[in-house]
Amino acid sequence: MITHPRTEELVEAVARWIDALRPELKPRDAFLARVAVNVLGVVQRELMLGPAAEADAVARMSGLLGHTGSYEDLTAELCARLQAGEMDAGTPGLLAALRANAQDQVAIDQPNYASAR
Repeated sequence: MITHPRTEELVEAVARWIDALRPELKPRDAFLARVAVNVLGVVQRELMLGPAAEADAVARMSGLLGHTGSYEDLTAELCARLQAGEMDAGTPGLLAALRANAQDQVAIDQPNYASAR
């Protein structure tokens, strides 16, 4: 089994290569290269942090809904219950779970975002 390079290492290598080329590019291409580097950063963080964030979200939603399931199924059910008015801001643990899920996702998507806790 091949253990190196790992996917996140490959993503990082491509991002560094693009970033190294960026100073030599025309302004528009340099901007697009920076966008590409940022996208690769999101992909890398998703690879590294995503599985734990999803597992934590499943645990939180399972606790709220009273049963286990896949991330997709639990999310769909939670949304349906919210839309139907079966759950709301007064539901014990709901706001804390949603906040934690959002913070985990922001850590992947926008790690420099300073959240007000």
